[in-house]
Order: sequence, then C-alpha cells, then structure tokens
Amino acid sequence: MKRLSPQKRFLLTGCSVAAMLAAPAYAQGDEIIVTAQKRDESIQDVPLAITALSGDFTREVNLDDVKDLVKFTPGVTGNSSDSFIDTLSMRGILTNDFGAGGDPSVGLFKNGLYQGRNGAVVTSLYDMERAEVLRGPQGFLFGRNAIGGAISVHTARPSFDGVSGYVEADVAERDRLFGEAALNVPLSDVFAVRFALYGGHEGGYVDNAAYPNNDPLIEPEKYAGRFSALYSDGPFEAFFTAEYEDRKQSGSVYRATEGGPGWDNLVDIFGVSLGGDGRDIDSDLQLGEADDSEILSLGLQLTYDLGGAVLTSLTGFKDHDYVYAEDFDGTPLGINAYAQDQEGKYFEQEVRVVSDTDGPLSWYAGASYYKEEIDVLFTQAADEEVMCQFYWSYYGINSCSDYFAYYYYAFTPTPEGLVESNAVRGRYHGWAAYVDATLALSEKFDIGVGIRYSKDVKKFAISAPPVTSDLGPYFGVGFTTAEPLEDKQSWDAFTPRFIARYYPADDWMLFASATRGFKSGGFGSFFISPSSVTYCGPFDTSCLGLTNADASPNSFDPEKVWSYEAGVKGKLFGGATRLDANVYYYQYKDLQVNVPGTGGGILVDNVGDVKGWGFEASTTTDIGEYFDLYVAGAYADTDVTDAQPLCDGTLDCEGSSLGYVPKLSASASLNFSYPVGPGAIKASAQAFGQTKTYGGLLKPAYSVNDAYMDLTLRAGCGLERDWICRERHQRALL
Repeated sequence: MKRLSPQKRFLLTGCSVAAMLAAPAYAQGDEIIVTAQKRDESIQDVPLAITALSGDFTREVNLDDVKDLVKFTPGVTGNSSDSFIDTLSMRGILTNDFGAGGDPSVGLFKNGLYQGRNGAVVTSLYDMERAEVLRGPQGFLFGRNAIGGAISVHTARPSFDGVSGYVEADVAERDRLFGEAALNVPLSDVFAVRFALYGGHEGGYVDNAAYPNNDPLIEPEKYAGRFSALYSDGPFEAFFTAEYEDRKQSGSVYRATEGGPGWDNLVDIFGVSLGGDGRDIDSDLQLGEADDSEILSLGLQLTYDLGGAVLTSLTGFKDHDYVYAEDFDGTPLGINAYAQDQEGKYFEQEVRVVSDTDGPLSWYAGASYYKEEIDVLFTQAADEEVMCQFYWSYYGINSCSDYFAYYYYAFTPTPEGLVESNAVRGRYHGWAAYVDATLALSEKFDIGVGIRYSKDVKKFAISAPPVTSDLGPYFGVGFTTAEPLEDKQSWDAFTPRFIARYYPADDWMLFASATRGFKSGGFGSFFISPSSVTYCGPFDTSCLGLTNADASPNSFDPEKVWSYEAGVKGKLFGGATRLDANVYYYQYKDLQVNVPGTGGGILVDNVGDVKGWGFEASTTTDIGEYFDLYVAGAYADTDVTDAQPLCDGTLDCEGSSLGYVPKLSASASLNFSYPVGPGAIKASAQAFGQTKTYGGLLKPAYSVNDAYMDLTLRAGCGLERDWICRERHQRALL
C-alpha cells in the first residue's frame, strides 16, 4: 500500500496577514546560539551535525508541526501528515515498531523535555524561539534512546524588555484559516509572563471514491495554547510552561499499489479495481478515520549560578489521550482496518551541573529519571465474507456458510464483521547518569570524552478479549486471553562519546567523533511467546483463553550502533557564506522490526545488521544587500545483511540498501527583502526534493515511491511594526 504523503498536494493562491508588535529572535550577530551541549554555544562551534532554524524562519515558511522540520534538514526524511513518527528517518534509522512496547529511534524534545511516543509526540510549531535537529546517535546528550538522532525545539521565553506581541492570520484556498498570536507582559523587573495561542482549520484535499459525497480527507483542525512565566533575580532563574493542544485530523490515507501478487489475487477473486486518480483513495473505512489527540504538557526549569558552574533542574509532566483510525489495505474491500485508542502519562526529572569555560577544562554531569504509564486498545477489522473468499476460494469455497458447512457447522454473520482487539498496558521507568569533560590542549585544539549509563525497566501486559464473529481471532491477533499476559524485563548500557575539535583559522572548525548508540529492548504489542500457541485456525480452541501459564508477551532485545563522523564548519567571503559539511559511517546491529508471525499476529524481532555512510552539507549565503540563499543536501548509502525474515526467508536482499532511504535529498530557500519606506517588499522560494524510495528490501517495482520535488513561492510586503501581508502564490508537486 502507498501512504499518501503531505507533499502530494497542490495549493493555489493564499494570503497571510499579520499585525506585529515585535519579532523574537535568538541570535548573536549572524550566529544562531544553540544549547545542544547543555550550554549556550554558537552553532559554528558545536562539533556535531546540527541544523538550527530560528522561530522567525519556521513561522515565515509555515512549518505546521515538528515533522515539517524535515524539509530543511539534510539527511532527514519521512515527513507525514499524521501523528506517527514511524516514517521519520535520520540517516536511514527510523522506528520500525508502531506499537507501545518499544521506544522511538528519533527523540523529540521541547524546552529540554522528552515528548514521548506516537499520539503525544507531534505538536504544533508556534511562537518558537528556535529548533535544533541533531543527526546521528544522541542518546549521550539527550537520553531516552535517541539512537537515530534528536529534534529539540525551544519556545519563546518571556522577556523583560516591555509589552510586546504579534497577531498573525493565515488564509488560503480550501477554506484554510489559521491564526497565531502571542503577548509578552513584564509584571516587574524580575517576573514576566507570555501567552501564546495557535489554531485553525483547513479543508481536505484527498477524495475517497468509495464515498464520493463525503468531505475530502486530510482535514486538519488544531487548537493550542501556552502560558509561560519567567522569574529571574540574581543567580536564580525559574522558567515555567503550561501547554495544551487539541488536534483533529484524518488518519493516514492509503491507496493500494495495484501491483504485485497480493493485488493480483484480489483482482482474480473479487474483480476489484480502484476509482479516482493517484491522489485519491478508494477505501471502505470500516473503522472510520481519525487522528485526534488531546495533549497537556507542564515544564519547570530551575537554574542557579553557583559561581564557576550552573546548577539546573528540569521537571516535566505530560498527559495525553489519542484516538486513531485508518484503512490500511487501501482498497474498497474490508481487509485490514486499524484503530488505536490510547492514553498515557509521562513524568521526568533531570538535574545537571555545567561548568563555565574560562579554563582549559570544561565539564558537565547529571542524572535523570522517568516514569511512563501507557494503555492502548488496538482494533483490527475485516469483512467476514471477504476473509472467507480470500483464504478458501482456491478450494472452491466462496462463502463463510460453505466453509462452515464443510465442517458441519452453521455460520451466523456478525453485523460489525470480523473485529479483533487486543489491549496492552505498559508501566515503564528508568534512570541515567552522565559526565562529560572537554580539555583544551591548546588554543586551537581540544578533545572531549563522555560516558552515560542508562537503565530501562519495563513491565508489560497484553490481553485479547473474545471475538464475536464465528471466524474467531485467527486473522489479525491470533489468540484470546483469560487474563492479561505479563512480563517484566530491564536493559542497561554504557554509551561513551569521543570528540576532537580543531580550529585551523579563526572562522573555521574541524571535528571528528565516535559515539556509541543504544535503544533499549521492549515488547511487541501484537504477538505473544512462544509462537506455537498462536498457530491456530477456525475450529481450533487451543489459542483461546490463554493464561500466564501458557504464554507471555513477545519481547525483543536492544538496538546498538557505533557511529563515526568528521566535519567542517566555517565562513567564506568575509563571513557572507557559512558552510557546514560532514561525512559519517555507522555499524548498526539488531534492528527492532516487524516481521510476519506464525499466526495472525505481527512479531517484533531483532533482525539484520546495517552499515551506512553518507555526506551532508548546508550553506547560507548573503547575496548582495537584498538576497540570501540557504542550500542543504545529503547523500546516503546503506548495506543490509542477515535480514532473511524481511525478504521472504531468502537471501535475495543480502547486501541491499534500506528501501525507505533516498539516495539523494536536498532543500533550498532563496529570500528577498527590499526596504520601502517604513517597511519592505519580501519574496521567497523554497524547494525540497528526494530521489525514489521503496516499500521493502526486496524493492519490487510496484512498491516504488517516485522521486518528487515540493516547491513553494511567496511574495508580500510589510511594515516593520504595524502590519505584514504575505501572499503565498504557489506550492506544487513537480
């Protein structure tokens, strides 16, 4: 099946009007200041592959949520319009398990706090200070298993510089109306507050041929608000945030590939065909469609300057409810509808001490703790007659009644069809401690060594209620339980990091690093162990009413990686051009991936080894007085071995590359600003593109996702303090 990506859109003329009192920015001269290494540093001095985007930039180019940062970050691909991050890839590393018993491979953080998993992790970008995207294993710096990389966003903080704020409206075709506003109010010399609001609605753009009279799909409606407070007096500072977001939109929409043996079987048996064109779907939507979440986040950061070092405490709490539904098979037949009803809570606490950098030795050390509660009900649905015909028409049986009569049973249809559910309950906690030291051997050369110890403990339970359909639970889940099947396991690891940094000239820095990455093990949400207990079928009761004496949840081992990197950062043409380039190589072991189980379930197992290397670069150039240009690009190459379970049990894909990783990806942004009286005329062009990808290691022709380029053109005018009007002319898939 093909997931229709957000790039497959065509937007015509729209207008965005803003009334602005102040434009927040976080820069020091032309340098963006980041905190990736626990202290304020110019991005040009950070020995990491990192892309930083200012809050002004994210607002100007209409980046709606954190996954939109993909467009301007080399080596990062896989944006989608839903609340899942299983397609988000950094250098080819992504989250392969979409259940609730594992952890994301790409960690997302807001104001230093972990944002969680599918359903809770994706939130809107509004009133931002900056966003930092770090590629490669970042578990040492950020923790929480960020083995592929990390995205760290920072919201605008209250200011003591006076009352300020802005209001912005975004109006476009398809009845799009979104607004964003912020108000900053200093209440005294030491206490200030900030209010920010965001929300709106847009009509859909994907038609469903199965229901031509229904509204189009991919129809976002989001509303969010944030309250921030800052107290700063002498050496002590407290920063508090409270944020709530209500998101309603369509689940992922799929269109069958109309190719391959699976599709050929459907045509032979049912004579199925798809209506609409390549940007439409033709789905029965048996369980409906939804991608709705309510997310509450609280954060408190306390800092105290000890004199020579700064003590920081970070406390976070997150509560979310999430409902999701999609038609995964992408056909008008009832084959595989999927739904997820989830709620979860997450608490975290971190304490660290960061030294100053006055002497040759700088360091930081800290410890963290987290606790998570997650409860999910998964549902899969199908049409009973479709299942009977598909599995048994080869034997001349064309209905469920015929099949049951063959075994001397009577079949009674169920109004809701074949509906199989299973519930999982996760109770997780963990802690980590880390220390890092950097020693300047000379004014131009320094080395750094750090080590982190992490331990994760997971208590997991899975249960499956009886199925009302006479067909039983043998098509999706594969079993039912008389009680929750429970297990508890823990995983730990030491993950070191080594960095060397050299300044050959004032405006140039070279760096090299070696980093150990680790992502803890977990439990599969759709399978149990031993697998023999799910090898059943209709009229077999041995898979029904299982207890802890019969089976336990499917568990899988950690993922591990060694990543090596070298890079350069510098300036050319008197500082008019800033360059950032790096090359990397990694060896990745024991990927946590979904593989077919022996029964109806989906097994998560550790499969294969991956070796990957690539090149990434970005440059920002001031072209004369009125133009600036940003260009970024990446090349990636991967080699997979020992992955037979992903290749129909054969060696046919030995040495193949990861199918979902494009060989080439690139983005560019050309901006123009010409002062006119008290304002300016502005225009910009942004482009993002990538080469083709595939839906698996075997890379059959019907699984190809074609290369594409996404182009956005904008033009407008504005006054510095009173109003701004921007017009978005065209955004097209080429």
